[in-house]
Amino acid sequence: MREELPSNPLELIQSHPAPIHRPTEHELEDPEHLLKDVLFPQDAYTPDGTYWADLPFWPRVHWINAQNSAETKRELAALWATFKNDPLDPIRIYFKKYVMTGMGLFVEGYTLFSVGNIKPLFQVVWPACWSTFAVCDRTWTHAVEYLEIVGIIVGQIYVGIIGDWIGRRMGMIQDAAIMTLGCILLTGMWGTSLNGWVIMYALSLMFYSVGVGGEYPMTGISAMETSSLRSSSDDKLHRGRNVSLAFLMQGWGQLANQAILIVGMLAFHGGASEPYSKLATQWTFRVSFAAVGVVTAYLLYHRIYHLKFADQALRISKKKQKVTGYDVQSLKLVSTHYWHRLVGTAGGWFANDFFFYGNKIFQGVFLRIITPDASVMDLWLWNLVNIGCSLAGYYLAALLIDHKLYGRKHMQSVGFLVQFILFIIPAAMYDTLRTPGTPIKIFQFLYFFSSFWQQFGPNSTTFLLAAEVYPAPVRASAHGFSAACGKLGALIPTIIYNYVPNHTKFWIVTWFGLLGLGCTVLFIPDTTGLDLVEQERYWTYVREGREQEYHGIAIHPRHLSWWERVVLKRDRGYDPVKDREAKIRELRAVYEAGVVEEKEEAERMGSGSVGEGSVDGGVGMDEKFDSFGMECNCEISNAPVSRSLSSILCAFVFVGSATPWFELKRDFGASTNLTPSSHTLSHLLYSYILPVSPRSSIDFDFAR
Repeated sequence: MREELPSNPLELIQSHPAPIHRPTEHELEDPEHLLKDVLFPQDAYTPDGTYWADLPFWPRVHWINAQNSAETKRELAALWATFKNDPLDPIRIYFKKYVMTGMGLFVEGYTLFSVGNIKPLFQVVWPACWSTFAVCDRTWTHAVEYLEIVGIIVGQIYVGIIGDWIGRRMGMIQDAAIMTLGCILLTGMWGTSLNGWVIMYALSLMFYSVGVGGEYPMTGISAMETSSLRSSSDDKLHRGRNVSLAFLMQGWGQLANQAILIVGMLAFHGGASEPYSKLATQWTFRVSFAAVGVVTAYLLYHRIYHLKFADQALRISKKKQKVTGYDVQSLKLVSTHYWHRLVGTAGGWFANDFFFYGNKIFQGVFLRIITPDASVMDLWLWNLVNIGCSLAGYYLAALLIDHKLYGRKHMQSVGFLVQFILFIIPAAMYDTLRTPGTPIKIFQFLYFFSSFWQQFGPNSTTFLLAAEVYPAPVRASAHGFSAACGKLGALIPTIIYNYVPNHTKFWIVTWFGLLGLGCTVLFIPDTTGLDLVEQERYWTYVREGREQEYHGIAIHPRHLSWWERVVLKRDRGYDPVKDREAKIRELRAVYEAGVVEEKEEAERMGSGSVGEGSVDGGVGMDEKFDSFGMECNCEISNAPVSRSLSSILCAFVFVGSATPWFELKRDFGASTNLTPSSHTLSHLLYSYILPVSPRSSIDFDFAR
């Protein structure tokens, strides 16, 4: 049965981001040209079959700018058409595609970073507990900061393994369930004394953080794999944007938490001036936790009843590798074949989180340094400015993260370098910059500007790179390991910042900018514009011990790290001509395997010959085939080799076809009936793939 195309223009254009080429009459009669069109898709190759990264510098710049310009115009046209159809449709589509995907990070950003927001309030209202430690144990009070990091590390490793073993959907449901229960604990936490309350606060936050830890691998991988399944072009052109727009929900969560705390204090206290009553403080922070608990409960409901296809990419990959359960072989291979990438993603994330979490959890301390006489409400208002700078960085990162002249690797490198500069200045001029007047304003600017570069840099890219540089079978595990190493970087400042002077904190943090820069330059590959399906194809060769036989773009120098190029010299195997020949052999093998499988199935069912009915004895059959990361919906009748044909059709998607919807009818008759839109595929089937002349008629109707 034919799958209905989206009626909304914006959804349609997002499903088919690559321009649709309308072949000329001459091209329709030239099978060689048609094969080139399939093997060398226009969104990554020039008309003469040259990969964009193989072009000389200025022709490459021209090609990239032309592609970006055409893509921008097309998306704006689709947006305008959608708006004219229904002004609220663009908002609905954005909410569905990005907000719901990143909602787990929204509640994570809301709750975790509330620690830095409410600590100054607790210090003012309960100074004997949170400042002088006269009635509360100093260790437990400090444990509030670092036990949440411990919980995150546990969740990242545990749920990362669950995501690769049982599936992404189960991991995401489990995360939401843990965070929902954690919100209940945080809302109702109590103790017989202030010290008992602090202990319950620390333990409740640690439990909640286990769910938060799982959100990192699950959200990043879900956003990325959904992009790769939508179409090959969407994966190459917008994969980074899709992940970044989901990830930036973390920033909106921080903003929502700060806004609710401000509104809550104004409502329950009746104003912004100190001193704040204990009752108003209790109502303010408990209502803030209860509010996000409602959102988290809805997220749990949504994932149980509406999250249907999160496991599709993993299932397809395991099917190709003939793996059930956890792919131990791929995990072992990653630790040897890609150990340097693990160093790069884990080391970069470690350096980034030393900056990010150290600043966020202790943001009250940093803001107090640059605004020494500010009240709690003043600190909260300044933090809104800081979050606004961060959100600007998030969105600019989403805009440029897929641009082939900049991309994620350059974004991460520049971000680390700029942060090193922005922190070494106040470290070297600490006393001077704390002078009232212009110096303290410069100090404020440096701190807020560092928040912008944190998001327009490593905080956005580490989340993406740790997912996309690894194969699907162990992607969640590798992402979880990298994220856990990152949280070790977050754990260190939460401990040592409690015991070192404020000036020293700047000297400590600044050097992690250079550490992150070194890890990025040496060990991180630039995957901007690389099709993840091609990366999976390379991994198949590696897993089968045939790495030297692979010659495709996954080992192009552009998509390898410095270590892989200079030390391991993996780019020497890149050969476009040999890769073209290998792809044709792979397509033929897929077809032949499908024929054999269909014949064996027919023999098992007692059908030794082709009859008038379908292979299952009925009048027809509907089947879904998952192959090479694309779901093909086929209506098949009288089809003795229906599976092989379906497999080969999906295989064309694997090498670049941007046509995920089609209706296949195989009728036994005298002649071949081909529509213009199906001419390309039919020529290829007849001229290159089918080993013998077909005995029947094939009618392909591609739904556009």
